[in-house]
Amino acid sequence: MSTTLYQEIQQFYDASSGLWEQIWGEHMHHGYYGAEGKDKKERRQAQIDLIEELLSWAGVTGAEDILDVGCGIGGSSLHLAAKFGANATGITLSPVQAARATERSREANLSQRTNFLVANAQEMPFNDNSFDLVWSLESGEHMPDKTKFLQECYRVLKPGGTLIMVTWCHRPTDTSPLTTDEQKHLQDIYRVYCLPYVISLPEYRAIAHQLRLNNIRTDDWSVAVAPFWDFVIDSAFTPQAVFGLLFSGWSTIQGALSLGLMRRGYERGLVKFGLLCGNK
Repeated sequence: MSTTLYQEIQQFYDASSGLWEQIWGEHMHHGYYGAEGKDKKERRQAQIDLIEELLSWAGVTGAEDILDVGCGIGGSSLHLAAKFGANATGITLSPVQAARATERSREANLSQRTNFLVANAQEMPFNDNSFDLVWSLESGEHMPDKTKFLQECYRVLKPGGTLIMVTWCHRPTDTSPLTTDEQKHLQDIYRVYCLPYVISLPEYRAIAHQLRLNNIRTDDWSVAVAPFWDFVIDSAFTPQAVFGLLFSGWSTIQGALSLGLMRRGYERGLVKFGLLCGNK
């Protein structure tokens, strides 16, 4: 990962994570609103439901050693550790996030079973075959080398273990290439959210096949999660949120002002919410 990109991602999450938690809570990912995206539910519950639906989709009913790649402030890590009585390790580029996740683990009485580190997902500081569940929920879009990222996830996965990766994608391009306007739309998203680029779900599936991952499954849950951005936009401009934004720095303000980019991306079928799972 280039030093510049590494620093941009770190600074973005160092600056924005406190405000996100204050306004939106501990889960820094989409919510699940039913297969048709029409279920009415509170935003935080929708985020928890996404975790549970992903586990069900992947057929995961238990785990002993979990790796949360791109753990944020520990939302998924703590949920999974408590649910399965497992040991959970989370990695992030943000020291602020790692410190807050560690603090939250103490508050949840899970500090004996959780560990949060500042680490690069493309060069993980773990031995081969270390985890029986590798969980990556909305971090793959930040990776500058998608193949290297998945290779690392595969390397640290125990034989028989499960990889669950969920990431932002663009639409498949097998029938028609991205238009100039679509490319510009994606570039705007990349610039705001510190992304090098995204790829399509079929491209991720091809990488997984190269790794010899077994029982590979993919799915597109764009419809199920798209309403999330309406809730985020509505809550981003409350007095509390606006006050917090004024003290959180330009990158966070720019991110808030650009939330509509993601909503429009889903509406036009350009942005996709891609799922991939498999076993080693």
